[in-house]
Amino acid sequence: MPKPDRKRELVEALNEDLAGELQAVIMYVTYAATVTGPHRPMLKQFFSAEVPEELLHAQFLADKIASLGGTPTTQPRKVPQTTDPRQMLANVLAAEKQAIADYKARAEQAAAYGDKGLATHLETIVEDETGHFEETEKILRGW
Repeated sequence: MPKPDRKRELVEALNEDLAGELQAVIMYVTYAATVTGPHRPMLKQFFSAEVPEELLHAQFLADKIASLGGTPTTQPRKVPQTTDPRQMLANVLAAEKQAIADYKARAEQAAAYGDKGLATHLETIVEDETGHFEETEKILRGW
């Protein structure tokens, strides 16, 4: 049977991940609305297209936190403000890199806690975030 300390630590860590997803939603929505310049049409579409998946991740995390007896956070990580399109992409790249590292660690933590379903779902989110990271990296590479 899982130990209460491990459960509390898992809930706290999942809330950190939820804060990251809330940050991503706000960042993508804001950047899609405010991006300017000759690349605006492509970047607006790129940023907007990421919102639904990040919302699904956030909803999954909130549901899991509640299932484990925790209270989902309502506070996002700090959203970096910028009006420079290249910096927007750099900020997205940094956030995706952080998400990948966090979810890899969380999948291991969930497995150690004994929740194989959660660990497997988190590994799927790693796959999603890796795709976002790689696509952003390709855009920046040709900037």
